[in-house]
Amino acid sequence: MSILKKKDDKKTEQEKVNERREEVLAQGRKFKYPLQWTRHRIIINTILIAVIVFAVIIIGGWLALYRLGRTDDLLFKVTEIIPVSVANTDGEETRFSDYLMFYRSSMTSIERQSGSQFDSESFEALRNEYKRSALTEAEDYTYALKLAKELNITATNEEVQTEFDRHLKIGGVDRSEEGFIKIISDNFGLTKSEYERMLYLTLIKAKVSTAIDENANSIATKVESLLAGNGENFQAVADALGDAIIYEETGGLVDSKNIDGGRATEAMKLEPGQSSGKFVSMNGDGYYFVKLIKKTDSSVDFVSIKIPFTEFNKRLASLRDEGKIHEYIFIKDPNLSEAPIEAPAN
Repeated sequence: MSILKKKDDKKTEQEKVNERREEVLAQGRKFKYPLQWTRHRIIINTILIAVIVFAVIIIGGWLALYRLGRTDDLLFKVTEIIPVSVANTDGEETRFSDYLMFYRSSMTSIERQSGSQFDSESFEALRNEYKRSALTEAEDYTYALKLAKELNITATNEEVQTEFDRHLKIGGVDRSEEGFIKIISDNFGLTKSEYERMLYLTLIKAKVSTAIDENANSIATKVESLLAGNGENFQAVADALGDAIIYEETGGLVDSKNIDGGRATEAMKLEPGQSSGKFVSMNGDGYYFVKLIKKTDSSVDFVSIKIPFTEFNKRLASLRDEGKIHEYIFIKDPNLSEAPIEAPAN
């Protein structure tokens, strides 16, 4: 002991401080490493829990969309953010959000009054009918988008805004944007951006239909030639071309704001006896020619010729016949036999 004590006495104060510090640190390490191990365990458990929760959400969302056929607000908003598919149309994925958008725009007002007008069985049949219509419509627009890419056809934000502004005044009512957005929310369950998406798709389909329908363009050229040669006699053109066109007369004055594909609006721009040039109908389903008979400050009497677009629908029918449209959900339809549901590609 005396020897050790002498050795210890020879140590400097700094050495003694260093030794004491090492002793303290050694004691602290007994607590440090167990805490590090616990922290790692917490991180690993947190990651595992997050993965499990994420998997449950994915599986639950998949079941809700693809097996249970849910159409509620939350799922609609989720599909707007996450680009999941409801079908594949000739190699192009059909957005689930587009399908739900068309379905909701049809069913919103009906669902709000279903309690007083429908029993549960007939209401469910109606829901399936609108689901079927919405899915078909979404597939149609998906095909239009595919052709638009191939033909380098676009619809600009300015064109969509112009169409939106035109809708503000449909029926001759000068609505505010705020008031119109409330109308589309109450009646169609849509926001402004969703309504603009519908307008965008409509514009694309109209442009594509115009570009690919060589037959309609050929007939339109014939109509222009015949009108130029017969003093703009619409009835004579109808007699000459028969079922290739649709000839109509108002039979008297109608409101100049009449919702008729844009004919009344176009006729209001003319003078009696004057004819319009060729123009595309507001819903993009064909060409119109209009001749004004007479008008007042708020009404018009006119005759019209319509040349329907048919090529787009012919191509779609061929796709369906050839099995090139694959749907990932099944919608019960008493008029159709059940078909297997295919797994989505994504």
